[in-house]
Amino acid sequence: MANDFFREYLSFERKSATSESHIIIRGDVRFSVLSDRLLRVEVDKNSSFTDEPTQCVWYRDFDRPEYKIVQNGYNVKIITAKTAFEYNLKSHKMLSVTLSDGKTVTDYSKGNLKGTYRTLDFTFGAVRLENGLISTEGVTVLDDTKSHIIAEDFSISERKPTVKDEYYFAYGHAYRDCVNALYSLCGKVPLVPRYCLGNWWSRYKAYSQQEYIDLMQKFIDRKIPITVATVDMDWHWVDLTRFGDDGKFRFNEFPPKAINNAVQPDGWTGYSWNTELFPDYKGFLKWLKDHNFKVTLNVHPAQGVRPFEDMYPEFAQRMGINPNTKEHIPFDITSKRYVQAYFDVLHKPYEEDGVDFWWIDWQQGKNTKIKNLDPLWALNHYHYLYSRRGNKRPLILSRYAQIGSHRYPLGFSGDTTISWKCLDFQPYFTANAANVGYTWWSHDIGGHHWGRKDDELYLRWVQFGLYSPIMRLHSTQNEFMGKEPWKFKGEVENIATECLRTRHKMIPYLYSMNYRTHKDGIAICEPLYYQYPDEKKAYSYPNEYAFGSELIVAPITEKRNPKTNMAKVSVWLPKGKFTDIYNGRVYTGGREYTLYRGLESIPVLAKEGAIIPLGAHYETNDWKNPADMQIMIYSGAGSFDMYEDDGETNEYENGKFAITRFKVLSSGSSLRFTISAPDGDSSVVPDKRNYELLFKDVKSCDKIIVSRGDKRLELSSKTNDFVSVDIFKVRRNETVEVELVNYVIKGNADKREALIETISKFQCQNDLKLKKYKKVIEDPSRPIPCSEPFRGPIEEILSLK
Repeated sequence: MANDFFREYLSFERKSATSESHIIIRGDVRFSVLSDRLLRVEVDKNSSFTDEPTQCVWYRDFDRPEYKIVQNGYNVKIITAKTAFEYNLKSHKMLSVTLSDGKTVTDYSKGNLKGTYRTLDFTFGAVRLENGLISTEGVTVLDDTKSHIIAEDFSISERKPTVKDEYYFAYGHAYRDCVNALYSLCGKVPLVPRYCLGNWWSRYKAYSQQEYIDLMQKFIDRKIPITVATVDMDWHWVDLTRFGDDGKFRFNEFPPKAINNAVQPDGWTGYSWNTELFPDYKGFLKWLKDHNFKVTLNVHPAQGVRPFEDMYPEFAQRMGINPNTKEHIPFDITSKRYVQAYFDVLHKPYEEDGVDFWWIDWQQGKNTKIKNLDPLWALNHYHYLYSRRGNKRPLILSRYAQIGSHRYPLGFSGDTTISWKCLDFQPYFTANAANVGYTWWSHDIGGHHWGRKDDELYLRWVQFGLYSPIMRLHSTQNEFMGKEPWKFKGEVENIATECLRTRHKMIPYLYSMNYRTHKDGIAICEPLYYQYPDEKKAYSYPNEYAFGSELIVAPITEKRNPKTNMAKVSVWLPKGKFTDIYNGRVYTGGREYTLYRGLESIPVLAKEGAIIPLGAHYETNDWKNPADMQIMIYSGAGSFDMYEDDGETNEYENGKFAITRFKVLSSGSSLRFTISAPDGDSSVVPDKRNYELLFKDVKSCDKIIVSRGDKRLELSSKTNDFVSVDIFKVRRNETVEVELVNYVIKGNADKREALIETISKFQCQNDLKLKKYKKVIEDPSRPIPCSEPFRGPIEEILSLK
């Protein structure tokens, strides 16, 4: 029965054996030529090699490149079109790897750009990351020796002792190719559901049913869209002493544990709703579903199942235990019987009641009955596969376990401290995880605990969260640490609220990048050296990253200078033209800048020819494919493929999706923007769609010509700070072209106004401003008559072309 359960719910495609044509055996060594730049090397004194899938590696027959073997004594050289691997059979060492450019590498840890880390729990800033698969030297090694086997029945079994099982990645500076080789080996990054790309509410707090409903209603009333409602561990019973008198739970059977200096049984694990807080949990879930919230519950499984649980009798019977014994059933993820009951009895009923997915909060170490099997990995693996049943697109929230964890999004980075140092580490930590293919980190935006109240820190964290993979507000239960925007001073509240609204509007862009990650293996947050591997400066600014295909983001992670009312961040920009989407400043690439910003924004730079599709509305938490859209457009040459499907099932695997291509092209005095008819299954697209086209860097034009089929119309433009055009009722099968005739680019022409605006914010004597800065405003070529901190913001403006 358990075997059938595993095959039905916990199975996956198995292509783990390499073709015999690409296997070379020399004594106790087996080589598998997996691609022209990827070689597997196994060493086993009994020649007992592994063809089964492991925790990390599932596919070993995805490419069959041509190769040749040259052997000289103990030295074996395997040569492909792009790489030469030389290995010594006696020492069992890879002597050298020669890349396609002729470079020979002998040290496979040198130049490693690191990967990510299991958790940021209780950290106060930077932590030392594990090695990744990207290296400036061009060669890295994935050691899969200790990874366990996934058996024929899809359960996890202990691996036979082996000497070595290593994968040599020899991709040089072709970093995206390297990561895609990992995906070919371990499996792609799944397509996450559309709703998870909006805003999440989360808090470790013992809400009552009505308190939580009232809070969600407050978000609705304030027009702050929340798509995911998270209920932390207090949904279930936590104070277990209250079960001492009713016979269901006897206090003395369970050793008490000190929590916050109070002695009580361990209530972190639980599966029974706290009926004092949630007297009608089904009604609670129904209210959330009726108001379009997706729901996740927190679960700490480590304590197993105890007699006070509502479902204990059924669970005990499933485990072959007489329920009347009230025997504590320990957690055992290695038992197929336990795993089946864990899902069938503890989780499935609540999912049928309205729980959409689970937040697996495992913090209890790496030990199970199978040596070296990490229970976190097993929980992630089983939960994710089980959540796929019924054609539902799977999702979990859990900590990172090891390389290969990208198959189980989303990642929960843990309980971080409220501090500037923690914020400063997260942009680098998030983007750098691409080096192990881990693309979907979710952080406690605003920080979880400790620290001090700092409105500016909260806002900068929210601004980073807006441009991170998942936007999840979170904090601990301290009454004064809530992350609701209205719990901060007016200016911060207003800006944070706009950030949350903007995040919701960005779902069309984010979802298209989600598909890009799934299809092309490109992380939504990616270090700049992926696109510019030969530019030394691309490695020098770890907090700067590409956010999707159109934007470069540099979060501000330090306090403002009180004298300028601004904070700064240093960046390097590749060659090209980049426009800040907030203040419109245009930066010429190929150089470094120090950028200064007030509270209102962080640097978010659109590339030349950028196209950014947005939903037009934030008034509700509707996350479906929008009928009303705004498209931010920047002059130049560019295209964008907007991906759409139903957002929550697996029907996209059967072709039920559509791609709408947008294209912009500047040619002479004309700027053309095209909306193509969707390619694919257009049934997922609204029947008719309204577009507001925002030509963000176009100041004016003589006229606008709109072509729709055989109709050609001349329109007047809406011009405020830029040109905008409204196109109404675009049908599914319709292509629309908009031409701006004799358009004028905004550029940085009005430096005078930018200088006045910036200097006006300086906190110093007004007559001193007149005396020192008036001449610079009138003649920007004059030397700047001041020192820091006032000099920097002025230099930034004067450096603009």
